[in-house]
Amino acid sequence: MKNNIKTLAAIGCCAITLYACGGRKSNTVTLPDGHLDPCTLRFSWWGGDDRHSATLEAIALWEQLHPDIHITPEYGGWDGWTEKVSAQLSGGISPDIMQINYDWLINMSPDGEGFYDLERLSSFLDLSGYDDDVLAFGRVGGHLNAVTVSVSGRGLFYNSASYSRFGQEFPSTWSELMQLGDIFGREDMYPLDLDTQSGGTEWYFAVVYIQQRTGRTFITMDGELGFTQEDIEAALDFCKELEDRHVIRKVREHTDEDGSSALYQSPEFISGRVGGVLEWGSSVGKYEMVLPEGDLRAGPLLTGDNGESGGWMIKPSLMYALSANTEHPDEAAAFMDFMLNNTDCAQLLGTTRGIPSSRYAAESLESSGDLTGLAQENADMLGSVDTVTISPYMELSRMKEFYNEAIEKVSYGKADTGEAAREMYDAIVSYLEKIKK
Repeated sequence: MKNNIKTLAAIGCCAITLYACGGRKSNTVTLPDGHLDPCTLRFSWWGGDDRHSATLEAIALWEQLHPDIHITPEYGGWDGWTEKVSAQLSGGISPDIMQINYDWLINMSPDGEGFYDLERLSSFLDLSGYDDDVLAFGRVGGHLNAVTVSVSGRGLFYNSASYSRFGQEFPSTWSELMQLGDIFGREDMYPLDLDTQSGGTEWYFAVVYIQQRTGRTFITMDGELGFTQEDIEAALDFCKELEDRHVIRKVREHTDEDGSSALYQSPEFISGRVGGVLEWGSSVGKYEMVLPEGDLRAGPLLTGDNGESGGWMIKPSLMYALSANTEHPDEAAAFMDFMLNNTDCAQLLGTTRGIPSSRYAAESLESSGDLTGLAQENADMLGSVDTVTISPYMELSRMKEFYNEAIEKVSYGKADTGEAAREMYDAIVSYLEKIKK
């Protein structure tokens, strides 16, 4: 990934009273005592069925090893998950251990006191398997708020049966992708689809295209808009062309056919009418599970016609954090360590959360021959190009609303790309100025 990790890393029972993120409500923080005591811990995460089943197996193994420390699982899909956890944190009822997203540190712990300082928990949390650059992803205000589970990026994955139907290879350039829209469209099929739900996938794809063409970064690491208004208009033109060329479904069609279902749950994808997806390497397993074994395959990262290969993006795909006011910090730290470093646990989890950043977990998978599959293929492809580190500001929920609102206005014909770009540009600049104050 050509050393973009260093850019990302630059961001970055006694009680102590802290102020809860987003309010003036005080929380009490229980300090560790160096002992594991019987208790019940809550652990929350989002994901697809592959991640859910693997994680439940890991929890069962933990409880065999630690019968006095019970884990209560709380899990679901991505849509609405940020809002749920934010409400739990604000109400002082957050789970003890949480899978968190990269941008949550900005909103939920801007001063570093929204989550537990993990460096207090060295008795049970072993961080020796992590590079300093990777650990730095989770540092805020001098506190280690979170540990990176994996570093990942989105890649292109295709239903090989759909492509075989037309005798077509997976595209390697943007132009080839556009031409496939014409071919698949003859039978009212699509070579790709991109959702406009909370994941912001369609805008992400357009950003990659513009970053590759211009060399400019959409949002800088310190929260500045790097695209011009003209760049945003060009990105929206690209989205419109994808629809007009029958590469992806129009927003109305997507909504009418899928409702609120995620793309991997869509009958259009499962049936093969939609022939490809853009997905995080750490999450692609949920698409793989709903197709016949071996049908979903990784495709090349698209390049320009002259071989331009930059613009593709990476980030910490997932992180683990502890509630700032957990009453069981030692026990929660021990469970986090188990999920990150335990070699038997690594075998159960596989790559359902991407390629592990923990050296111990990665070595376990490599030694057993399990460091393979679509997640590894995606990581290898990203490692071969000059990637761009995603700014955490790009991933904020409100920002994704700006992206999707603009795309939907253009798709429904309620605004042309110039008008939508102007509104989006102004909204982003205003919001970034506000959130950084």
